[in-house]
Amino acid sequence: MSGRGLLERDMVSRAKKQMDKCQDPVEKLRLQCLARGSAGIKGLGRAFRIMDDNGSKSLDMEEFSKGLHDYGVLLDNDEVATVFKLFDKNGNGNINFEEFLKALRPAMSETRKRVINDAFCKMDKTGDGVVTIDDLRGTYNPKSHQKYQNGEWNQDQVFKNFLDNFDSPDNKDGKVTAEEFLNYYCGVSASIDNDGYFVVMMNNEWKL
Repeated sequence: MSGRGLLERDMVSRAKKQMDKCQDPVEKLRLQCLARGSAGIKGLGRAFRIMDDNGSKSLDMEEFSKGLHDYGVLLDNDEVATVFKLFDKNGNGNINFEEFLKALRPAMSETRKRVINDAFCKMDKTGDGVVTIDDLRGTYNPKSHQKYQNGEWNQDQVFKNFLDNFDSPDNKDGKVTAEEFLNYYCGVSASIDNDGYFVVMMNNEWKL
C-alpha cells in the first residue's frame, strides 16, 4: 500500500473512533464523510447536486435533509435542523451547498493549501483547471504500476485508476478539478498533525 493509502486508512480509522463520542452535529457529519475515505466530502456534494434541479446551488430544508439521507448520513431530525440553521446565514430558508461543503472540510493551514495547489498545477498541464488522462501523459509514469507490468492494464487504464483516487466512488468521470483535489487532500491532511511532515509528504509524492 502506498504512503497515501496508509494515511487514508489511518484517517478512516480515526474518524470512525471519534464518531462514537462526538456530540456536535456538524463535526459528526464531517467525521461520517471522512470515514468514507478522502472522497467522502465530494460524494456528499454530488448527492446535493442531484437534489439541485434548477442549478441554483442552494437547497431548502427538505432537499438538504433528503440529500443527507440519500448519502446515508446518520443524523436525527433535530441534528439536521441544527446544521441547516447554522448555515442558513440570512435566515431565508436556503443554504448554499458549495459554501457548506467548504465549511465541512477539515481546517487546513495556508502552507498545506499552497503545496496542494502546487501539486495540482504540476498535473494540470493544459492549465484549464481540470486534470484528465491527457494531462497525465509525461507527468505520471504508468510503467511502474504492477498491473501494467503484468500486462493486465494498458497505460490509459493505469491513468484512469490514478484519477479515480481523487474521485468519489459513485461518480468516477475521469476528470479531477482543483476543488476535488483539495477536498481529497483535506481528508489526508486530517490524519497528519504536523505541517512540515505534510509538506515533505507532498514534495516526495509529487516531486515538487
